[in-house]
Amino acid sequence: MLNDLWAAMLILGIVYGALQGRLPELTEAALESAGEAVTLCITMAGIMALWVGLMEIAQRSGVIRRASRAIAPFMNFMFPRLPREHPAREYITTNVIANIFGLGWAATPAGLKAMEALSDLEEERRRMGQQARKKGTASNEMCTFLVLNIASLQLIPVNIIAYRSQYGSVNPAAILAPSLVATLISAVTAAVFCKLMDRG
Repeated sequence: MLNDLWAAMLILGIVYGALQGRLPELTEAALESAGEAVTLCITMAGIMALWVGLMEIAQRSGVIRRASRAIAPFMNFMFPRLPREHPAREYITTNVIANIFGLGWAATPAGLKAMEALSDLEEERRRMGQQARKKGTASNEMCTFLVLNIASLQLIPVNIIAYRSQYGSVNPAAILAPSLVATLISAVTAAVFCKLMDRG
């Protein structure tokens, strides 16, 4: 659906440019944008390598483990039915921590593994005859994790800072305070919503 929408917009733009007699400007803009896209990709690749590397160092040095212990009360509150030693807990914690540091690309693999582990947990509950959703329906834990992942608190919005830097912002990090406030509000709202829905 989205591909069709983008294709329609692209064709419409080309046709409109041709009808207006502005094909040279259209071609120039397309080439210029393509060059900017490559430059942005290289910039983002460098930033990604830096932050993913720092995340790996943090994991190997035990910083992630200590951070996991620090947010354990929050995890217990949000996922009361999730067993303490279940693999999904580690994946969810890694995802949350990566999102807090603005590392969406580092959070994604952990998020996918968390969803897979939560699906396995729900299947195990069905086999054991415990309270579980019917097959093909997301569990409460899966829904809670998805909402928290989308509305994640971010201390350092790495992507936005990189974009602002790439496009010549005088102070790329000026977004830090507004981003922190906005994501804090969204994270608190998400947590409250999940607990209210879990109760219902």
